[in-house]
Amino acid sequence: MSTRLTETATLHPLVLPAQADAGPTDEIRTYAEVRNRSIRETTGRDDDALSPDELLPVLHSTRASRKMQWYVQDAGEMIACVAVDMLQDASADTAIATIAVLEKHWRRGIGTAALAALETELRAAGVKTLLCWVEHHGEMQENLPSPTGFGAVPRDSTARFLQRSGFALEQVERASELVFATDTATRLDEALAVAQEHAHEYRVVQWLLPTPPRFVDGYAWMKSRMSTDAPDAELGTPEEIWDADRVAELEQRQAAKGFTIQVTAAEHIATGELCAFNELAIRASDPRGTSHQYDTLVLAGHRGHRLGMLVKAAGLREWRNRFPESTRVITYNAEENRPMLDINESIGFTPFAYEGAWKKDLT
Repeated sequence: MSTRLTETATLHPLVLPAQADAGPTDEIRTYAEVRNRSIRETTGRDDDALSPDELLPVLHSTRASRKMQWYVQDAGEMIACVAVDMLQDASADTAIATIAVLEKHWRRGIGTAALAALETELRAAGVKTLLCWVEHHGEMQENLPSPTGFGAVPRDSTARFLQRSGFALEQVERASELVFATDTATRLDEALAVAQEHAHEYRVVQWLLPTPPRFVDGYAWMKSRMSTDAPDAELGTPEEIWDADRVAELEQRQAAKGFTIQVTAAEHIATGELCAFNELAIRASDPRGTSHQYDTLVLAGHRGHRLGMLVKAAGLREWRNRFPESTRVITYNAEENRPMLDINESIGFTPFAYEGAWKKDLT
């Protein structure tokens, strides 16, 4: 069922294939094309672009996230994508949304109308908090400081749209990149040696997903702590509950998406407890492409032993051996997460973009 947004633009639900193992439909292929084009227009990069086959597994709901997608059509052309993840942890009343309108259709009221339609749908589903993450660009002549006291974003057209729409900036995230250079290997070796001096009670363990059975419970616990121990400002993201089934679901989705993921963890020698981890990922079909550093965390009870540096340096060193043609790694960190940024900077990561984390109360 379509919803009229403007005189010529209409909103339509994206229909997924009925069979789980079916390939992308023509509609999904166009949706992926519009999504990727919007990413290039707003960021100038293809870091987060996905082919239709890679995108399709991401569109399906999981136990942890109920997913819905729509597209906007104007004069027979798909011109925008709308996606929402309704998080199912805790009270299941928090959602993350994305509205991506192709640039030539900006300032026609399409984004505003699509957001209104989305909010109606979410309120009916019991959602009380709407979150979104947006990369901001422009001169810092007029900026918006993060209420955390760390970082700022330019008050660009997207920021002005979000403010008009009732969103508040809650946090700023830094996007950083490591471009492998002639001295990178030496930096990693030196960082690893220093970390090992402070972490003599721990050993490094590594694996490619799927996770070996003996590490599943520890990995699940560490993944759950990402939602409680990483800086969250006032976003109020719910605590995630992870177990072996949720780990398996993650692994199945990443395999269907076509990504290889390496996990590097620190294991407490005396107890066998996994207490820090780092994830690195790459598109398996493109070993020369950009690598992504996903989650990195040190459990609160094991901080102060350079374990963050240990797992990052060991992970990147092994990653370089596995994928020598991938010369760039990107990662995202909250600007107030100074300990993790210190590690990144000492290894050679440099900032290249900033994201705003925005929140709207739907009650």
